[in-house]
Amino acid sequence: MQYDDELNELLSSYRKKRYQIKKKLKEFRDLYKSNDECIFKELCFCILTPQSKAIYCDEAVKELVRSGLLLKGEKSDIKANLRRVRFPNNKASYLIAARKAFKNSGRFDIKSKIDEGNIFKTREWFVKNIKGLGYKEASHFLRNIGFGNDIAILDIHILRSLKRYRIIKKIPSLINRKIYLNVENKMRGFSLKIGIPLQELDLLFWSEQTGFIFK
Repeated sequence: MQYDDELNELLSSYRKKRYQIKKKLKEFRDLYKSNDECIFKELCFCILTPQSKAIYCDEAVKELVRSGLLLKGEKSDIKANLRRVRFPNNKASYLIAARKAFKNSGRFDIKSKIDEGNIFKTREWFVKNIKGLGYKEASHFLRNIGFGNDIAILDIHILRSLKRYRIIKKIPSLINRKIYLNVENKMRGFSLKIGIPLQELDLLFWSEQTGFIFK
């Protein structure tokens, strides 16, 4: 009975937040329509997020953009602007490496690496080729540019919700590729069962844990 009550509360919360969630997802889709430089900024945000608060990472990227450092700065200058981001030395290196990977003749080219018809293949490419991106971060990036229909961002907020709603028995201490895909598949099945699209369920879970809808 308690589980049914919690599930009903979740569905009620979704109905209240559905408009905001769909509005946020439209913002993500619109971002992909912009230029590759804007998409690169979103990639940098996702690179910064591991073990750091998303809002601090967003603030850091915006400051790097304002100062011109994100696109042209040296590692030491970028690192100095990651004050509230964990592991600033490593992450500054990752941003530099990402910039080199996608900047050619002064222009960014990321869209050519995104296969819109096969986001799973695209995710694998980003995980294998971009330093600082695991499955969570690559999924986060793809969702934030409008390709989150069938992938999940398994951060601690989402994992706690998955455990709460008995989708998983416990939160894994270590998540490798096999475990990630297995948990993602379970979340996908749950979203189908309750009628909430996967990427909307992700934002709903995140907002339930943090108190607001972000990205």
